Amino acid sequence: MNQIKILLWDLDGTINDFLATENYAIKKGFARLNLGLCTDEMVNRYSQINISYWEKLEKGEMSKHQILVNRFKDFFAEYGLPEQNADIFNKNYQIDLGDKLIFIDGALEVLQKIKKSKKIRQFVVTNGLVANQKRKLEGQELKPIFEYAFISDEVGFEKPNIEFFNAVFQKIGDIQKNQIMIIGDSLTSDIKGGNNAGIKTCWFNPHGKTNNKNVRIDYEISDLHQLLKILCI
Repeated sequence: MNQIKILLWDLDGTINDFLATENYAIKKGFARLNLGLCTDEMVNRYSQINISYWEKLEKGEMSKHQILVNRFKDFFAEYGLPEQNADIFNKNYQIDLGDKLIFIDGALEVLQKIKKSKKIRQFVVTNGLVANQKRKLEGQELKPIFEYAFISDEVGFEKPNIEFFNAVFQKIGDIQKNQIMIIGDSLTSDIKGGNNAGIKTCWFNPHGKTNNKNVRIDYEISDLHQLLKILCI
C-alpha cells in the first residue's frame, strides 16, 4: 500500500475515553444544580439519548444548538427533572467536559510513537465543541503531538460532510488522498466521513460492534497499538 503520510484522529471515543469523561461531567452537573443522585444507569440512559441526537446532526436533521439543549430536555423529562434547567446544565456540562482528559488504553503511547517516528503528520478532526475540545488539546500531553485541530464549530461543518474534509485538505496542503487516513470509533461520522472524502479509513472498534451502516472500512482495530503495525512503525 501507499505509505500513510497524514493521520486524522477523532478525539472523543478514540483518544479520549468519552464515556468516562461524560460520566464525570453529568454527575458533577447534578451536584452543581442540586438535582439529587445521578446513578450510572441514568448516565448510560443519557448516553443513549445523546448518541441518537448526534446522529441527527450528522444526517443534517438538527442544528448543533438544538441537539445540545434538547438532549438534556429529553433526559430530564424521563426522570421527572425540571426541563428549564437544560440550558444551564448544558453550559456547565461543556465546562466540566473540558476539565477531564482520560486516555483510552494505549492512546498516548501510540500517539507519541507516531510523533517520534517523524514519518506521519497528525491532526485532530472532531465534532466536539470548541469550549471543551481546545482545553483538552492544549494540555501538556497532546499539545506537542498534533499539527492542527479541526473542530467542527470553527470549520462550519461537521463530519461526515465533505465540506468538513475539504477544509482539512485545504489546510494540510497537496497530499494524495490515498496517503491520508482517518481513525475513529464512529461509523456514521468518522468512517462515513472518510468514505465521503475518498481517504483511507481505520475503524477503532474495541467493543466488537458490527458494521451495520454500509460503510467501507479499510482497517479495523480493537487496540490502538495495532495501528502501529498498519503504519509500519
